[in-house]
Amino acid sequence: MPELSRFYGIVIRMFADDHTPPHFHALYGEHEMLIRIEDGEVIRGGMPRRQLRLVRAWLELHREELFENWKQSREDSPEFKKIEPLR
Repeated sequence: MPELSRFYGIVIRMFADDHTPPHFHALYGEHEMLIRIEDGEVIRGGMPRRQLRLVRAWLELHREELFENWKQSREDSPEFKKIEPLR
């Protein structure tokens, strides 16, 4: 699972040819959640509130790049692009 970004101890990843809806995985310590790209809703899992707020703030800044990576994930040989971390 390629790492797209890393910030404040949070790792953002995406699987190639993963199930719909378009989403990404956010990991923080022992916590993991799947976040829908369209609206930032948690599909599964969870993490502390502060980290969830950081992930959603990052998502707002990089939604189009995430959708582009999602489109790439559907290709036979996906080429994921790194995304700037939250600063």
